Order: sequence, then structure tokens, then C-alpha cells
Amino acid sequence: MESEENSQTTLSKHSVEGHRRADPSPVVHVRGLLEEITEGELVEALQGFGEVSNVRLLPRNQALVEFESLSAAEDCVESEVTISGQQVFLSFSNSSQINERTESGRDPNHVLLFTVLNPLYPVTTDMLYLICCPYGEVLRIVIFRRNGLQAMVEFDCVETAQAVRAVLQGAELFSGCCSLRIEFAKPSKLSVLKNDSETRDYTVPPFYKAEAQTRPALLGHHPSAFHAAVYGRTGHYSAPRPFLESTRDPESLEAGIPSLLSLPMPQRPPSHGPPPPPAFGRVLMLHGLEPSQFNCERVFNLLCVFGNVELVKFLRNKPGVAMVQMGDEYAVERAVMHLNNSVIFDSKIGACVSKQPEIIPGRSFELEDGSSSYKDFYMSKNNRFTSQEKTAKNRFQHPSRTLHFFSAPPEVTADNFEEVCDSLKLPTFYSCKIFPPKNKSSSGLIEWDSIPKAMEALVVLNHHLMRQADQKVPYTLRLCFSNAGDRE
Repeated sequence: MESEENSQTTLSKHSVEGHRRADPSPVVHVRGLLEEITEGELVEALQGFGEVSNVRLLPRNQALVEFESLSAAEDCVESEVTISGQQVFLSFSNSSQINERTESGRDPNHVLLFTVLNPLYPVTTDMLYLICCPYGEVLRIVIFRRNGLQAMVEFDCVETAQAVRAVLQGAELFSGCCSLRIEFAKPSKLSVLKNDSETRDYTVPPFYKAEAQTRPALLGHHPSAFHAAVYGRTGHYSAPRPFLESTRDPESLEAGIPSLLSLPMPQRPPSHGPPPPPAFGRVLMLHGLEPSQFNCERVFNLLCVFGNVELVKFLRNKPGVAMVQMGDEYAVERAVMHLNNSVIFDSKIGACVSKQPEIIPGRSFELEDGSSSYKDFYMSKNNRFTSQEKTAKNRFQHPSRTLHFFSAPPEVTADNFEEVCDSLKLPTFYSCKIFPPKNKSSSGLIEWDSIPKAMEALVVLNHHLMRQADQKVPYTLRLCFSNAGDRE
């Protein structure tokens, strides 16, 4: 085995040396890349050898990188390079330059087509302007939803479009979602009839221009990073404050925002204020809910661990789809971050931010269990973020196999939980640990053998009424996710 490994190593070295003896070229062939590598990461890793003029990702974890000078390419090939923690193999390419015709067969154009993958949050013209304007003049932007969420951005010249495509290809607007796939578009000019969040012409006032730099997540970890300075963050349960359109002084806006944005706020003429930032609402969309298992109460049980739940409404014409109005926008973000793509009752859940600012009640109908499709939870005593004191007691935890329970009867036992789970047709738990009772209730940990089973238990068992023989008033069992099992 050892000799075989040595022979493979020797062969690899000889093949690399053979490539290095090829005629020098400004274009470097890169092999052994990670599958998820982006063009921007390649530029960032190799620009230390010299200015990079072009990048092309190839199949089988390969790429071509074109330097402005031959000497930069030679320095690169003669060096040992690690990109995103992976050592790569470098050699000269047989080509002296990268052919600019794209994979789609389209020639370079000053209009780019952006496709937003995994769009958990709304994307607006202002966001796209902010990430594109550092590389040249943006003329027009049009957002449409013909094949998913897409946008076309028109630049002043082909060179600007090429620079934007090279740097932003594969980047994420927000951490973990809204990644960009960019290609040259067919149209040579965009038509804009009105200026709003989905279409905008930046050649007519009011407009603003920017100078900025890119970072891995283009607009922060989530939309609150983009809007925190506008909405304020005085507490987990605070409502957003309105954007002041009367603010015209650029310095007054920029003073608080650069540390929150991945990109600094754009510079602009004093006579024009920026368009108001999009107001991410408090409404969450849930898709993939198993109709035979979910109702308004169970949706509340699932979401109350991330923030106050105000309204729940199931859609009549879309089975398994519900709208949920939360107490604030941050509760929506937390729910999206922790619940999207989870599996509950053998169904994959989709969670995303709704464009609708609030839920309109409408006429309700009966769900499969006979309950109403609409319910108001504004005054529910089971909301856990109704004061600063209560909010401070909550810990936001990603779904796990272990649930922390509290407010249970002081004499509760593991057998009691087994009986409850059996009566509610829940999967049997793996282990149960009950802490010594404090005051008039008890708490502890219940662990299942998988995350989906624990999530089912949270949905069904949360706020279940548990009775004790000598007590007239039942105890309301409360559950939340715990990382205790992970630590063990």
C-alpha cells in the first residue's frame, strides 16, 4: 500500500512538472478545486501574484485564470497554492487568453442576467445596485420571476459587466442563501417604465452612486444586517421604526450603517436622498406542512420558540401552506434560518419571508382536523417574548434531537411522558432526564433518536396540558430545542 501511494505521488509530481515545462502563458490551468469554489474566491486567492483579468470555471473542479502579465502567471505556477483550504495544482494553459464566449453561447454584453438561488429573502433593485455599483456605472435594473427569481442589470459598458460577473459569480447576498448565478443576457438595453423595488432607471433622478468593496456575504448574515440602522435594534421584541425620508445629509446616514452592511453606504449627491429601503415584513410563509398533522395551534407550537406569534392563516387553494404573522421581523428571520428545509412528519418544510406586510384575515375554512384555518394569537399567554424579562430567558437553538421541557408537574416521571407520547401517537423517545424540581414545577431533557422525531414532538407536545392528581389546575408543558445532547 505504501509503495502504491509513493508511486501515485511520484506520478502526480511528474505530471505536474510536465505541465510546468509547457510554454509559459498568461493563462493558468487550475485543478483540484473544491466543488463549491466561486470565481470571486479564485480571484481573491491568486491576485497576490498579479492582476487577474479573467476567470473561467470548468467542469471536474478545474478553472482557467488569466493574468494581466506573463510574469504573474509564472510566479503563480511556480508556487504552492492553497485555495479555501485545498491545495491545488497549477500549470500553464495551451491558450494565451480565455475565450470570452460564455457557456450559454452568448457573447459578452453590458447587460447581465442574475439568477438568485435559494431566495429565502426578497431581493430588490436597491440591493442589486449596492453590490454592482462599486465596479462601474449601473444604468437600469429589472427584476422578474419567469424562471424563479431573476434580474437583469444594465451597465455602462461590457468591461463593467465582465468585472461584476467575475467577482460576484457564486457569491451570496445573505449568508447561507440568495446565491448568485450570473451570465450575459440577450437584450442590449432594458426598458423601465417606473421606479420601484423591482424596476429602476438610475439614469434619471433621484439616483445615487457608490464606491464600495465586496465581502463574502454581500449584504450581511440576514436582512436585519442590511436594515438594522434604519429599523433600530432596541430589543428582540421591538417593532421597526419608519425610515425618515427627510434625511438628506449623507453623513448622517452613513455614520451608523457601514459596520452593519457588508458594503459601505453609497456616496450620492446631497440633493438626492436614496430610495427608501425595502421594509421586510413580519409575515412568514411556510410550505410543505402535512395537512393531516398541522393546524393553527401546532404551527404556533413550532414557531413560538423563535418569537411572538400573532396570526396564523392557512391558504384555502394551497394545501400545506400557511402564513404566519410574527411579533417582529427578527422573529421571521430566526424562523427562516432554523426551520427552512427541515423535515417534519416526513415532509420537507420550506420557510421564507413573505412580501405581504401583514395578514388579511379573509373567510376561514375547516382544516382536516375540523379546526379553523385562521387563528389570532395576539393575547396568547404562551407567547414567550412579551417583556424584556421573558425575552432574556429564551435561547435560540437550531433544531436538535433533544428538547428541554419546563413547567411540568413537580412529580412528573418518565413513565408519565411515555403515556402522553403514546396517547398522542408520538414516536417513543430515546431517553428522559428529569432535574430536581424547583418551586412548584419541574424541568428536564427528553431526547429522541432523530431531529425530525424531536420536531414532531415539539409540534404536538408543546403546551400540552398535564394534570396531577391533587391539583385542579393543569400544568402547561413548555418545550424548546436544546443542545445538551450535542455536548454529550
